[in-house]
Amino acid sequence: MARAKDSIRADKVLVEATGLAREAAESIAARGAVGDHVRVTMDGERLATHYFACTSSAYPGWVWAITVARAARQKYATVSETNLLPGEDALLSPDWLPYAERLAPGDIGAGDVTPYVSDDPFLEAGFEATGDEDVDETAFFELGLGRPRVLTAEGRDAAAQRWYDGEHGPTAEVAEKAPAACSSCGFFVPMAGALRQVFGVCANAWSPSDGTVVSLDHGCGAHSEVDIDPPKPEHVDPPVLDDFAVDVVP
Repeated sequence: MARAKDSIRADKVLVEATGLAREAAESIAARGAVGDHVRVTMDGERLATHYFACTSSAYPGWVWAITVARAARQKYATVSETNLLPGEDALLSPDWLPYAERLAPGDIGAGDVTPYVSDDPFLEAGFEATGDEDVDETAFFELGLGRPRVLTAEGRDAAAQRWYDGEHGPTAEVAEKAPAACSSCGFFVPMAGALRQVFGVCANAWSPSDGTVVSLDHGCGAHSEVDIDPPKPEHVDPPVLDDFAVDVVP
């Protein structure tokens, strides 16, 4: 069974092999790229690693890691491995992502085509026509007849959560300042299917949400059933004629 690093006894020969480790680091680094000795750690029985700061401007926060070892009863250290490793504050490139996973909502423009995802967890197989007019008519509107794939329950939940948390949900600034919710607005068109319980489409040309999906508890200032307070009529005092006033003319 492997021993924990904290329980490994420090090896004097390996710990004091700083010079050997520095020579090894300088042999693989550019001139002047090996900085101060940072630390040494015991990685195993008769196995240690020396770390040196990397002073290259191209690798800020990286360290040279030189692993040294010795055989049993051997009185000197030998270099086992040399590496350039990122430190805690190292500048790293982002993890590589396949093309299909790099795209984000809003990245698709005119002429762009997204790759086909055969195992999309948000989609499932659609339904074929049965020949029964009543059954097929229901399937067209409720089950997505005629499309190869339709939304899964997971896909619907993800879309609903995204819409609800977005600019057309109840937490948007325009909704928080609205006088009433969309659920009581005459311009609110409920959606079909399971999503109609929470969402609909705004059909008000004066609304900033016109033509978009809105939640029942969204709202804006263009609600059909609210009105602004009428302005108070301006009161102007009638002119007063002062018969005792005298105009002095030079």
